[in-house]
Amino acid sequence: MENEELQRLVEEISFEDFGKPFLHKAVFNPRLRSTGGRYLLRSHHIEINKKYFDQFGETELVGIIKHELCHYHLHLEGKGYQHRDRDFRELMKQVNAPRFCSTLPEQQRSRATRKTLEYKCMECGLLYQRKRVIDTKRFVCGKCRGKLKFIKELTNK
Repeated sequence: MENEELQRLVEEISFEDFGKPFLHKAVFNPRLRSTGGRYLLRSHHIEINKKYFDQFGETELVGIIKHELCHYHLHLEGKGYQHRDRDFRELMKQVNAPRFCSTLPEQQRSRATRKTLEYKCMECGLLYQRKRVIDTKRFVCGKCRGKLKFIKELTNK
């Protein structure tokens, strides 16, 4: 599927499901990594992650387009277009748009092998569990300002 086909599909979905025209650009953005698509507030364009179409097919793509069109139409109407807004949630139910897109296989692998690091304060004994490495020369305990020491790495399974 090319950008021209995507543009036609977005215009078609907008008119059929929302009853309104899509007057801006819809393109595939190869730089998107952690999301299926995004609506750009300033330009009103929609960008879609092509990996989702390649790996899950047109059904997933249509769901992502509907989700982004909810942002698009509500923003242009001056209504609540953010995920937390009631207008957004109600419109998503009306057009049967998904709240989240499926997880790509490469993201599933990185989540499965995520590790937790454990640090201990040498003064008060408080344990810290973190996903990221702490520079123990720079950072101190938030409770007593004592030195932190790396204890062990925990694997999440």
